[in-house]
Amino acid sequence: MKNIHSNPSPLRQKFIEYLTLHRKAERTVHSYVSFIHALAKFHHRSPDQLGAEQLQHWLYHLIAERKLAASTVNIAINALRAFYGGLLQRDVESILSNVQRPKRPARMPRPYSMAEMEKLLTVGTADNLRSQAFLMAVYGGGLRLSEATHIRIKDLDGDRHRLLVSHPKGGRQRYTLLSENLLVVLRQYYLQARPAHFLFPGAEPLSPMSKGTGQNIFYRAIKKAGLPRKGGIHCLRHSFATHCLENRIEITILQKLLGHVSLNTTARYLHVRAERLAEIQSPLGLLDLSSPLIRS
Repeated sequence: MKNIHSNPSPLRQKFIEYLTLHRKAERTVHSYVSFIHALAKFHHRSPDQLGAEQLQHWLYHLIAERKLAASTVNIAINALRAFYGGLLQRDVESILSNVQRPKRPARMPRPYSMAEMEKLLTVGTADNLRSQAFLMAVYGGGLRLSEATHIRIKDLDGDRHRLLVSHPKGGRQRYTLLSENLLVVLRQYYLQARPAHFLFPGAEPLSPMSKGTGQNIFYRAIKKAGLPRKGGIHCLRHSFATHCLENRIEITILQKLLGHVSLNTTARYLHVRAERLAEIQSPLGLLDLSSPLIRS
């Protein structure tokens, strides 16, 4: 990944500072700065010298010629809004109002069943305590990958059985669940690994595990357990949310555990899995229809 902080121009530095002051995540800052840099490179001019027609032509290039995914184009639009509307204080809405935001195709979460999760966390992580502890933390707290890799020792509250999510998406810290099963494994793992700061350190003792390492731990466990792939490690978060609702945890509580701003995001998990649907009997099946009908 290109370092956006290496020898930045004064304008780029101002944009980085603007985004940082508005509490944008590091990944968001990198994406926005990279898109504005690509815009300037496309037109061979400084971005503050470009007008509405040039911005629309660049967006057309992204959508029609490069055929970028809807989510990527939306990030580009957000970058334009932050740079021109935020930093330069221009009427960017008159430029972007003519561009219909592409909609990302809705994807139904694909959770694992409870039986599959048991197999993943036992067979899939057999003889590897770190892998077991890491995947149990992801699933047991409904964590995103970056949230799990950044767990600190001091984030664990064993007495109250809660975990502070100190590196959340959007910067909104929250508490989630810390089960007794996970605490038992974490105590064993701690005695073995002796982490100093981050619970799951990376190559350097005081740095967090990389997201790539976290994904690889998941994929190895899936293969070892003989389970089907249903996506990346994020499907463990889907599984946590689905299992919570199936165990009658209130959706508003689940919203807080997951760190969702909108309840609509949490409501995605109100779907009924195929195996659960097979267990539900139609009320028609409860009626006694063995008697002949009486005609008037």
